[in-house]
Amino acid sequence: MRRAAPLFVVVFGLLAVFLDIVAVRVPIIGAPPGTVDTRRLEWKLGLDLQGGFRVEYQAKQVGDRVPDGDAMSTIRDIIERRVNATGVSEPLVYTVGSDRVVVELPGVQDAEAIEKLVGTTGRLDFVPLPADVYGTASAAGGGATGVIEGQPLPVPEPALFSGDQIETANPAVDSTSQRAVSFTLREPGKSQFAKWSSENINHFFAIVLDGNVVSAPFIKEPITTGQGQISGSFTAVDMNNLVTVLRYGSLPFPIEPITNDQIPATLGREFLHQTLVAAAIGITLVFLFMLIYYRLPGAVASFALIYYAAVVLAVFRLIPVTLTLAGIAGFVLSVGMAVDANILIFERTKEELRLGKPLAAAIEAGFNRAWNSILDSNVSSLITAGILYWFGSSTIRGFAFVLIIGVLTSMFTAITVTRTVLRLVVQQDWARKAALFGVREEEFVVGRTVGRGPLRGEARGRV
Repeated sequence: MRRAAPLFVVVFGLLAVFLDIVAVRVPIIGAPPGTVDTRRLEWKLGLDLQGGFRVEYQAKQVGDRVPDGDAMSTIRDIIERRVNATGVSEPLVYTVGSDRVVVELPGVQDAEAIEKLVGTTGRLDFVPLPADVYGTASAAGGGATGVIEGQPLPVPEPALFSGDQIETANPAVDSTSQRAVSFTLREPGKSQFAKWSSENINHFFAIVLDGNVVSAPFIKEPITTGQGQISGSFTAVDMNNLVTVLRYGSLPFPIEPITNDQIPATLGREFLHQTLVAAAIGITLVFLFMLIYYRLPGAVASFALIYYAAVVLAVFRLIPVTLTLAGIAGFVLSVGMAVDANILIFERTKEELRLGKPLAAAIEAGFNRAWNSILDSNVSSLITAGILYWFGSSTIRGFAFVLIIGVLTSMFTAITVTRTVLRLVVQQDWARKAALFGVREEEFVVGRTVGRGPLRGEARGRV
């Protein structure tokens, strides 16, 4: 295992650098089996750094029902969940006045698709189609008569049940390897569908979303388990939008866009440049401190920090993470925490050297003895970041998410990368000098223990 560590560190580091600089296409996480949906690896900046798209919606009155505060809060929450499900990170969704919701999306390219999804009311109905009007699969030999996907039914029919009976919804593929949406029904929809499908083999039924037909399949066999599938000529966007609407429910009131426009960056590229320069200066000062105070181990730690930065930035592109000013602050903070781990390790190593332990043994002891402190510190940071992520606003969640990634990565680089490199370095003759480790010559033992007498730390414990 120890022999394989250097190879693993090199391969993992090269992969991280490759992902940082090459705009490759990677599979979309969560795509259904059998589909090949990909996206381009790229940096994503938040509203404060690159601007985005802004839409203001107004909730419309339904009969005598007027939107109130609770309804607007529900609409805001549903819209935020829908937008998050599309992969747009850190959207700003907030209410204005008594009947309006504003949605601000960073770096959105297909604004029309997002606007269409957000504005969808989400009313889903399962509508049986009478055989005397729409035919049957065995009699007609084709689709339901007069039914066109994307358009209303030619003759309105009563629904068997609505989309509130859907318990789960997920992307899938049908028997012909085409995109589909699988769903599971809860009671009483499960029993209603089981009874109707058992009595109407070969009959068509329509799945109607916001008044338009999504699909009009026929019943091949009774569906008694409550598990079904919506199929049709779905694009990846259509499939994901339908899953999102089914998962996150319908809006209590219909909404319509009032205004939409592009919004400029609140901070701008120049501010981003200044922030990055400040971060670079701070990290450079950290490198200088490590080199001056800890010398050779400090140089190894500086290399590990560069390695750490490459890995974290690769993770940012893979997930992807939307970088706001708060996110960049979280990244810089995690760099400091990664240095803290190295400082604990190197101080323990110095103590072991002053006790008279050989160099290699002192390094191993330094890592082993510092591990508990490093673990406790990072777990505390992860708990705090987790609380911020689950209970904070979108901006705070972005900061917390970046911090979580940074803390987890720093544990890997501090323990694995730094340790592996130090093990290799101390095998070299030029590295076996007391001055390179910040201790005096009389405190430094390269590897000789036999004939030297008891270690000073051991002498106190002997009688």
